Amino acid sequence: MQYISSRDKNLKVSFEEAVKRGLAPNKGLFMPENYIQMDKEFISNLYGMSLQEIGYQVGKKYVGNEIPDNDFRNLCNEVLNFDIPLVKVKNNISSLELFHGPTCAFKDVGARFMARCLGYFSQKNKEKTVILVATSGDTGSAVARGFLNVPGVDVIILYPSGKVSEIQEKQLTTNGGNITALEVNGVFDDCQRLVKTAFTNFDTKGKFKLTSANSINIARLIPQSFYYYYAVSQAKNAETVICVPSGNFGNLTGGILAWKSGLPVKHFVAATNINDTVPQYVKTGIYTAKPSKQTISNAMDVGDPSNFERLNIIFNQNYKEFGETISSYSFTDEQTREKMKETYEKYGYILDPHGAVGLLGVEKYLENKNLEGIFLETAHPTKFLDVVKSVTSVTPELPETLQACMKKEKQSIKIENNYADLEKILKDRYL
Repeated sequence: MQYISSRDKNLKVSFEEAVKRGLAPNKGLFMPENYIQMDKEFISNLYGMSLQEIGYQVGKKYVGNEIPDNDFRNLCNEVLNFDIPLVKVKNNISSLELFHGPTCAFKDVGARFMARCLGYFSQKNKEKTVILVATSGDTGSAVARGFLNVPGVDVIILYPSGKVSEIQEKQLTTNGGNITALEVNGVFDDCQRLVKTAFTNFDTKGKFKLTSANSINIARLIPQSFYYYYAVSQAKNAETVICVPSGNFGNLTGGILAWKSGLPVKHFVAATNINDTVPQYVKTGIYTAKPSKQTISNAMDVGDPSNFERLNIIFNQNYKEFGETISSYSFTDEQTREKMKETYEKYGYILDPHGAVGLLGVEKYLENKNLEGIFLETAHPTKFLDVVKSVTSVTPELPETLQACMKKEKQSIKIENNYADLEKILKDRYL
């Protein structure tokens, strides 16, 4: 399998090169040259197949022989060593709980997969790698935990000051070792812009590899397809509709790749908060990037989602074709709080704000339809404790991993929203 740039299909690289580069030289995003196809036997045998086996079978199609078979199977067994259960919430709607990993968020899957792939390539080539990543919340903590103490790899995380939850900030800033947190005076889109600028402008002078662990990196995106197969295997229903709470749209893109490979999904729903760039595109056919607005579902506070570029190509830059497969709706904080409250009071299920947006989205699509629905619950409710407590009057118990980081002291470097500050840190450390 080769990988092409979203901006030039003639620019082709190996999986290893795509992972190490992160972003293509022309600022495009790497995509598989061809969409993988899973055979009918695999699809029919999904029911009862383990998540680890799904990851191995699907992942090998993308990785090929660039990671030896035994090494890759071990990698999948290590990465996917926690459950992702499908839990019935109400009548015809279930929650795919993606928060049972070490940092209690869905990004554990992608970050751990990428960490082990990049660690394998770095050790094989005996080279220094620096991960530069922007986060609106959970990406940074998952990446930090995934790469913590990985030999030959440093991680620099940029996050917007005052715009992540207390628990998220603790997870970003208390790791030490090879993990550095940069607290940016701006919003997530500013952090993302600084990262992209560094990839384009910073000259490493051949002393190290600079790459990303955002969902712009293909090694973050590919494993996010795995749990869609696992969701369908648990649902056992070909009429399933899957709703994805969406910010940077990497999670949804993973689902679309699974669907393109032959996974039977009836329809996808992209649910957003008031950052409604994509819902407006689906309505009008016009994509207009906007400054992001702060909400209680902060991991989705993205006004110009990077992975829209990939989705646009998958659907031939045709918004009608896009809308035939993906419906998209936006919801306010007030609607989100009301759904959290109602779901707890009626069904005893505690949602985090992102899961609540997902539930709102699947309910809206399923109105007057006799279909089964799944929404992705992307983070543990305790990561948004203040919101959950204020809405439900319940205090969910902190998982042990979160309890441990809350006791540690925050360590971050504050920088202004300008590239010069980031460049100086990179030069001082690595050149």
